[in-house]
Amino acid sequence: MPESAVYPINPPAAHRIADEAEALRVAERVATVLLEQDAERDRTRHVPAEIVDLYSNSGLWGISVPKAFGGAQVSYAVLAQVIAIISAADPSLGQIPQNHYCLLEDIRLQGTPEQQAHFFGLALQGHRFANALSETGGKNVQDIQATIRHYGDGHVINGRKGYCTGSLYAHWLAVLALDEEQKGQLSFVERGTPGLVIVDDWDSIGQRTTSSGTVLAEDLHVPAFNVFPTYRSYESPTLAGPFAQLTTAAIDAGIARAALRDTIAFVQQFARPWIDAGVEKASEDPLTIIQVGGLEIRLEAAEALLERAGWALDAARSAPDEDNVARASLAVAKAKVLTTEIAIEASNKLFELGGTRSTLKKHNFDRHWRNARVHTLHDPVRWKYHVVGNWLLNGVKPPRHDWS
Repeated sequence: MPESAVYPINPPAAHRIADEAEALRVAERVATVLLEQDAERDRTRHVPAEIVDLYSNSGLWGISVPKAFGGAQVSYAVLAQVIAIISAADPSLGQIPQNHYCLLEDIRLQGTPEQQAHFFGLALQGHRFANALSETGGKNVQDIQATIRHYGDGHVINGRKGYCTGSLYAHWLAVLALDEEQKGQLSFVERGTPGLVIVDDWDSIGQRTTSSGTVLAEDLHVPAFNVFPTYRSYESPTLAGPFAQLTTAAIDAGIARAALRDTIAFVQQFARPWIDAGVEKASEDPLTIIQVGGLEIRLEAAEALLERAGWALDAARSAPDEDNVARASLAVAKAKVLTTEIAIEASNKLFELGGTRSTLKKHNFDRHWRNARVHTLHDPVRWKYHVVGNWLLNGVKPPRHDWS
C-alpha cells in the first residue's frame, strides 16, 4: 500500500462569522489575498499551508452551519455568492471547500443531534472536510465498489476513491461506501487513521491545485458514531442534489468573472486596436467594446440565475417536498447552463480580444480556459437542457441525485 501524501496540517483556529454581511466582507478580504499569487500557484501546482489555513481560519468554511449549533446559517443564495467571490480570485481554492459544504449539508440532513453537535463543532473550529465519494473506472458515476461492513462495535471500509477534491489539505475525509444492502453510507475518517491513504496524483490541465486525487481505504476502521446513512437523502425529497449543483455553478461563475476581469485589464493596458477601427486604443475599438459588453451582460444573467436558484433552495429549506425540490433543481439547472457557457466563452474571448500578446506564458491567462474547461465537465450541461425541456413539455420532475 503506498504511503499517504505529506502536507503540513496545522491545528485549526477559525474565526466564527456571525451573519451574512460579515460572510461577504470576509470573502472579499480573503479573495484579495488569494488573487495575489493565483497564477503562480497554478504554475507550480503548490499551495502553501499558510494560504489554506488563512482561508479556512477565516471562518468561511463554517458559514452554513445551522444557527442552532452556533453557525451563521447563511442563505443558500449568499453561500453561492461567497463561493463565486473566492472562485473569481482562485477557482481551485474556491473548489476545495465545495464538497466540505456538501458534507455539512449531509450532516444536517442525516445526522443525529449528537453527530450534528460534534461535527458542526469541528467545522466551526476550522476543521476541513474533504470528500472520498466518487470512483473511477465504473460504468457511470453511481457505480460504487467501495464496501463498508460491520466489524465489532464499528465498521471497516475497503475501496479506492477518485476525484477526492481537497484531500491533501483535509483534517477529515468523508468516505462513501456501500453496505451489505448496497446502500450508501458516509463515514467521516480523521486524517492519519491507519488504512487511510491520500495519494496526491491529480494531474489535470485545469483546477490544478484542488488536490482532486486518489484516496485508498484498506481495512479502514471507523466508529459507528462517524457513519451517516447518506442514502436516505435520496429516498425522499431533499435539497442534497440541487445544493451540490448550486455550489458547482458558483465556481463556474467565479471562473467567468476572473476571465472577464483579466480581459478588461489587458485590453485597457496592452492590446492594440485593429487597423480598420481608426482609434488610438484597443479599449476604443467598437467591435471590442461590443464583445466586452456582451460578455458582461451574459455573465450578469448567469449570476442572476445563480442567485435566483439560491432563493429557490432557501424557499424549500424549511419544508422540502416533491414540488419545491423540483423547482429548486430546475432553477439550478438553468443557472448551471449559463455559468458553464459564460465560463468557457469568457475564458476563450480573453485571447481573441487581447490578441497574440495575451498568449505569452508570463501572463498564464490560459489557466482561465483550462479551469473552465475542466470544472464544467463535472456533469454534462447538455442534460440540464433536457431536464428543463422535459419538465416543460412532459411535466417530468428532475431526477433525484447529486447531479440534479
